Order: sequence, then structure tokens, then C-alpha cells
Amino acid sequence: MPPRLSVVVPFYNVAAYIGDCLESIARQTFSDVEVVLVDDGSQDASAEVAAEFCARDPRFRVVRQENQGLGPARNTGIAHSTGEYLTFVDSDDLVPPHAYELMVGSLDRTGSSLAAGNARRFNNTLGVRASYLHRTIFAADRAVTHILEYPELALDRMVWNKVYRRSFWDEHDYRFPAIRYEDYPVTMRAHLDAVTVDCLSAPVYFWRERESGESITQQKYVFANLADRVTSALMVLDLVDERAPELRGRVHAHFAEIDLPTILQGFGTIADDERQPLVELGRRLLGRLEPDALAKARSLERLQVQALAAGDAYLLRRLAAFRADAGQRGGVRAHRHGMLPWRYETRYPTPERASPSVPRRLYRLPRRDLQLHTTVSRVDWDDDGLIVQGTADIRHAPRPADESWRLRLSLVRGLRTVHLPVRRFPARDSHGETALVGFETRVPRRLLTGVAADGAWPRLTVDLRAGGLHRRGPLRTVGYGGGQYPNGAWVTGDLWLQPTSGGDRFMLRPVHRPVEVTDATVDGDVLILSGRLSTPTADPALRVARSSGTLRVPLELGTGSDERGFTARIPVADLIDTANPDDPFTLRTARVPRLDQGANGPLLLATGLRRSVHTVHDGRLLTVTRSPGQYVNLFEGPVRLHADTVEVSGGDGGQRLTVAGPWWDGRDPGTVVWRRFREGSDEHVDVPCHGVHDHKGWSAEVAVADLLPAQPGDGYDVTDWTLFVVPGDGTSPYAVQADAYLMARLPVDLTVAGSAVRILPRAGRLHLEVV
Repeated sequence: MPPRLSVVVPFYNVAAYIGDCLESIARQTFSDVEVVLVDDGSQDASAEVAAEFCARDPRFRVVRQENQGLGPARNTGIAHSTGEYLTFVDSDDLVPPHAYELMVGSLDRTGSSLAAGNARRFNNTLGVRASYLHRTIFAADRAVTHILEYPELALDRMVWNKVYRRSFWDEHDYRFPAIRYEDYPVTMRAHLDAVTVDCLSAPVYFWRERESGESITQQKYVFANLADRVTSALMVLDLVDERAPELRGRVHAHFAEIDLPTILQGFGTIADDERQPLVELGRRLLGRLEPDALAKARSLERLQVQALAAGDAYLLRRLAAFRADAGQRGGVRAHRHGMLPWRYETRYPTPERASPSVPRRLYRLPRRDLQLHTTVSRVDWDDDGLIVQGTADIRHAPRPADESWRLRLSLVRGLRTVHLPVRRFPARDSHGETALVGFETRVPRRLLTGVAADGAWPRLTVDLRAGGLHRRGPLRTVGYGGGQYPNGAWVTGDLWLQPTSGGDRFMLRPVHRPVEVTDATVDGDVLILSGRLSTPTADPALRVARSSGTLRVPLELGTGSDERGFTARIPVADLIDTANPDDPFTLRTARVPRLDQGANGPLLLATGLRRSVHTVHDGRLLTVTRSPGQYVNLFEGPVRLHADTVEVSGGDGGQRLTVAGPWWDGRDPGTVVWRRFREGSDEHVDVPCHGVHDHKGWSAEVAVADLLPAQPGDGYDVTDWTLFVVPGDGTSPYAVQADAYLMARLPVDLTVAGSAVRILPRAGRLHLEVV
């Protein structure tokens, strides 16, 4: 009897990754599968790894062919597959264990032509994070929809986050073209041909970003890659013109935002003899895009587009090199042009005077590009109220004298605005330069005590005058460098105020009488959560949910004067799942407890926890911690190092950095190193730490001076270090997880031998940046 699902996995020279990929497929909870591995002429040990899987699991088999590329290899795999459903996996990626159960189950219920789901991106240094495009498209579950009903699907480019009904695939005879970026023409056709499509918000695919940039989609600026990108785009544009002109605006804007800039940046790296062919290639794409699709381009990109239209390869190369060097770090500063106080001009590279290809007017900077730029770097509380630190400046603005800056911050509650005190200090601005852009403000508790009554979330606004420019707007950009895990606080006996990011705005979320956890302990093999309900409830219980199911935990109600008090006792064994972790990269599973009041019962606010709680059971580590919004989260996964302390000791030039955390037995966890990768390469340099460990904890110490930039000429330009563990048992190195309560206290800034050093969290990993 044929299997229900065929999984097609082409591979070519991926020996370092294919084992993990196939392991993630083998762990699928939906087991009625065949896995067709297509060896596309590999020259490394990939075939041996594939053969080992086939020897131990009869569901796996290998088909071999001469190297023809990813598209033809997928076509070969389809021809050798027999399942009722069809899906694809790239051989360096991972599939979460419940992915196929979710997608096949959805198709069985609805009868749709295909099911598609969310995706995550991952690598060693940044861990797992959302794929921006997929997060937007698959923000919510949508069964039996269609691209013309839900046009966001027009941007669903990839083939691997889907399961297709095989009869549907064969009816339309889909074949992948023999180019890179072969996915989009096929997925666009499938979305248009489908009777209906099921969209799942759950992540069904993990997409690897290699440090080396070796994968096809990361070799952006190779001419052959750029040529295939344009070919693919033109195929999609033809298809939209013919079949769905109502999607033109959305698709054209997408190519203008994603693909055209990649072509423009290619001029910075390609060989001299490829410049003119790339001009012709870029003009083919540019000529197909509607003018409205280019209207939102920034000033530098407008110059690049005009230079491309004029065929000025010389200027295109200079502009691309400038953007790669400085433009991505905040952009060039503008300067006043003429006598008019509101007219500014950029200092971008210009064309040759003899044959100007770009009108001078395009070097004028529109006022919309002179934007207010703010960050939040630290959020604290003291007895008097809330303390917020950050930066505020104006992108592209000329750097004015410090005395000409005028900064005002205000607390806005509904229609009420209160100006706040501001202390200013030097910090790095959006151009990477030190200026008087740092600020600290305090919000007194007396201004926060009544926020629940009017229902409006308080927010902070910024009013900045600098060198004749005046900009105002909300305080934004919570995250990079700090402020990601701000602590909340009680402002009255019943009102908790939680700093949070509302979109990208910094806001204060009032919670009146939250369901809260005041303590978490482990007694033997039982996790005990203590807390208080919002109101007394009959037969209360917690729902401890994960992507694949829910555990219900009855609550023991308190006695005596606190009628809202509760205790939850959860056997640790019930929270451990060694075989099917939700995250196929970190091998961790996240569980989120909430009050059992239907699917949207209130989450548990971690008001009383001051540190994460850990216990080891059956070789797995269970951690009780908090989310960025300070809700209780439970994580279980491999026993690995976590960092919960960062300390700096010693004087200027001799500072030593110590990172420490808990450890649960006396075994050697491995060597702790600070690691940085060479740009565009898996090659790295390690600086070992002096480490100690016992059954209670571990620490790793390093001289900060050893992490300063090396002398020019060693080939290493990266100044971003990640804390890694190299296990002594030969297993793969891994990045140290930064504890959530440590992230609430970061960043740590210091100056060493004239260099600015910042210790900060990035995607849950501990990083050190040197500027």
C-alpha cells in the first residue's frame, strides 16, 4: 500500500548538515511516509550519511543522478515518489516533529489542494527566530482560503513549508525549472490553480542560515545567481499578468523591496567583465516594475535605480560599495543645500561630471528620510517609579553642536500629556558615532497609579530639536542591545504595570489583579507553582499548552485570609518529552501555562519570580522562567549551560569578564569560548575562557582585551563574539543560552583600550560587540 506522504529531499555536498535534517524527518509524529533522497552528484560524504539512514529506516531510499541542480533533483524525486501527499525539504534545513501531522491532518479535514505553514530561521550564533515574511503571511490559521481571497499568499515564495495533494500536483503537471529561485514560479502557479488552501500559524519548517553563506539563497551577489533571480522574477510577473492582474501591485512592490535591491548591490562585488551584463539584467527587471512599486525607495536606492535606468555601471559600483560600507549602518549624513533651511542634500557618490546619469535633484534628501530614530536600551524600577534609558537622534541629519540639541520626553495617557525630566549623556547614534543622544527619564509612580481606570495604555513620546530640525513621535525600537525583557512592577496593591513593545512602540501595559505566580520550587520530582487568581473560581485548573497538546493541572485553593491563593503541583515527568521536542534545532519544547478558561484563558504573570528555576529529570533540563512580557514559560530540553550572571572586574585596560550560571552535576560541561566567525565563512576564531565548574554552578573568565579587534591583515573583520561551549565528548558546539532574568539586566557597557564594548543578548544568545 503506498505511503500517505512522500518527502523529497535533494542533496548536494551537505555532509555537515544532512544528518540533522534526516533525523528531524525520522522523528515526525506522522509516520506513514516515504523519504526519497536524491543524490545530485555529491562529491563529499553526504551519500554515506544518507546510506546510513536508509540502512536503519526502510522508509528512506536514495536515487542518484549526475549534478543537475536543485530544481531537476526535485523533479527526479517526484518521479520516484508514490504518496497520496507530497512535500519537499532542503537538505540543510530541519522539520519540527508535528509539522506533517498538522498539515496532512488539515488537508484530510478540509479537502484543500495544499496546506502551508509558518517558518523559522536559525543558525549557531543567533539561534531560532521568526522568518519575517512567513510570520506576516501566516499570522493566523486560515482554512479553505485562496490567494485571491487572501492576497498575502502572493508573497509565499518557498516550496518547502507546504504539503501538496499529489492528485492536484499531477493534474497541473508542475515541474521545477533548472534555475536557482525555482520555488516562486511553482508556488505562485499552485496558489492560483488551487481550489482552496489551508494556512497554519504553527511553524512547520526551520530554515538554516549558514554562517558561511554557502546555501544557494545566501550567495546573493554571484552573477549566475542574480541572473536566475531575475529569470524567476520575470516568470512570476508573466504569470501574474496573465492569471491575476489584481495581484500586480503587491507582487511588484515585493520585487522592488527584495529582489531589485539585491541586483543593485551585486554591482559592488561582481567582476569588471560582468558589470555590463548585470546592467542589462537589472534593466530587464526594472522595466517590468510599475512606478508605484518604486515610490517608497529611500534616497540611496533611488539613486541606484536611476543609475541602473541610465546604464551607469561605474556609478552603480560606487553606490553599492558605499552602501555595503556605510549605508547599512545608518546612512550618510546630509548637509544643508543652498540658503533654504529645509533643503538638505546627501553626500552619496556622484556620477562622472562628463556624463552625469543621475540628476542633481535626486541627491536632495526628502524630509521624510530625516526621521526620528529612537531606541530603548534599559528599563528599571526604583522606589520612586520607572526609569527608562535609550537614545534619540535624527537619521541623516548633520551632526549639530551638542548645545543645539533640545530633547523632551512626555508620558501620554489618553488625552493627558505630562512632560518628564530628562538626563542626557553621550551614546552611539544611528550613524555609529558618539554624540549627546543618550537619555534617561523617570516616570513617577504617582503618574501611573490611575492608568487602569481610563483604559489607555500609557506611552512615552519624544520631541527632538537638533540643528534647526524638529521631529516628534513615539519612543520606539525596544529590543536590540537591551530592553527586551523589562521588569514590571506593582504601582498599587492591585495594579501591575508591565513595560512592553506594542508593535515597535514602547508602552506600559496595565494589568488589574492578574493571575500571578509568586513562587516556583521543585520538591523531588514535582514542580510546585504558587500564586493568586484574579477572583475566586470554582474548580480552577491550569492548561499547560505546547504546539502538540495540552496538560490540565487542577489547582489547590488557598485557605485562610487569601481566598485567591492557589498551588499547582505538576509531576516533572509530565513535562518531559525526550522523543519529540518542538524545536528541531535546540531540541527544546516550550510550554505556556494559562488559567483553564477556554482557549484564551489568562496567562500567568511572573510577579514573584526573581530568577529562573531549573531541575534535571531523565537526562533533560526543565526551566521555569519568564517571557519578554513577564509571563511564566516552561522550557525542557538538553542539559546545557545557561548564563545568569555577567560581571566585570579590574581597571581600564585590564578588565576581566566573568560569565556564570547553574550546573547540575560534577561532569565537565566542556570548554567555554568566545567565538567569532569570519565574514561569509564557517571559519572561526576562538578565545578560550578560564572555566571552573562543580555540581552547583559554572563560570568562565576572559580578559576583555583578548576580544578586541585583531591587527589588520588577519582576515577577520567581525567584531561580534558569541559565547560557545565546545563539549569534550565530541558532540557539536552550541551557543550558551542567556537566562531571561539576565537579559532583563543587560546590556553591560564598558570601554577597553579606547574601544566600546557591549555585552548584550541577541535571540537568547550571549554576545559581545566591540566597536
